Amino acid sequence: MGKMVEIRWHGRGGQGAKTASLLLADAAFDTGKYIQGFPEYGPERMGAPITAYNRISDDRITIHSNIYKPDYVVVVDETLLKAVDVAAGLKEDGGIIINTHKTPEELRPLLKGYKGKVYTIDAREVSMATLGRYFPNTPMLGAVVKISGIMGEDTFLESMKNSFAHKFATKPEVIQGNMQALEKAMQEVKGLE
Repeated sequence: MGKMVEIRWHGRGGQGAKTASLLLADAAFDTGKYIQGFPEYGPERMGAPITAYNRISDDRITIHSNIYKPDYVVVVDETLLKAVDVAAGLKEDGGIIINTHKTPEELRPLLKGYKGKVYTIDAREVSMATLGRYFPNTPMLGAVVKISGIMGEDTFLESMKNSFAHKFATKPEVIQGNMQALEKAMQEVKGLE
């Protein structure tokens, strides 16, 4: 069986973690990979914690469950670090990507002893600079592709351009900002060697 990458997203309702996981699944599918992208949440309300998942593989995926030992964790809302054990089960040869203006070293004490790689991206700053509003999911999506290497960056950006053209067919003016958010996030993620 080829390498399978499992990603768990933590966010709050309305921040776009579910949408980002589905966009990542679509982009990986465009490269010929087998994919899963699905959310998990309780009562659907704005601001409530949600979890979303991705499985991306070169081979057919036969697992149909939540992800308990992810390769990567994406934290869209830094406040969840105190409310949820976001590093639970996270493989130490993977990494955690957190939306914050803080450095990876500042956040490590909140990760309950996790010894693997910690990456940060200020998705608020990236979003405000490129979109003029706070949409953290697009920068987080760019950061996870940069860090995980699950597909080539150019391939990913081309897939996202096509996806945004379809998704925003009636609002083409937002495509450029979303593309800039992806590119800026890939450049500004902290914790890379």
